[in-house]
Amino acid sequence: MSIEEKLGYTFKDKYFLNRALTRKAYALEQKQQNIFCEDQEIYRTLGDAVLKTVLIDILIKSGVNSRGEITNRKKSLEREESLARISDQLGIGSYLKFGNGETKQRADKEPYVLAETFEAVIGAVYLDGGFEAARRTIEKLFDII
Repeated sequence: MSIEEKLGYTFKDKYFLNRALTRKAYALEQKQQNIFCEDQEIYRTLGDAVLKTVLIDILIKSGVNSRGEITNRKKSLEREESLARISDQLGIGSYLKFGNGETKQRADKEPYVLAETFEAVIGAVYLDGGFEAARRTIEKLFDII
């Protein structure tokens, strides 16, 4: 099963997914060889914002009506461990493009790497398919509706 099948989202432009799976060290190594390569960093920032927005929206629509409760439940849902677990279930680590040092350190097993990459993938879904596509993907992966 491909990563897109696991996500429940098929990218129209595979560039977005490819970039979301490219770590900074790998991109730098490619650039040193004069190969154009962009990393996932800005996608992680975007994905984090989209994820927060969708989770808050879902919580409000499910009846959570206090700021404190929304904050606490959202924090629980978006913890590094939670995002890493989802990323691991998707098998994202095996699709990542790592720099040589990260490969030697087995970064594909590091929770922070998996969590960051999950956010980058959400950012990529958003850029490729828009807010509703990102929302549907998040709802499916979090199974919280």
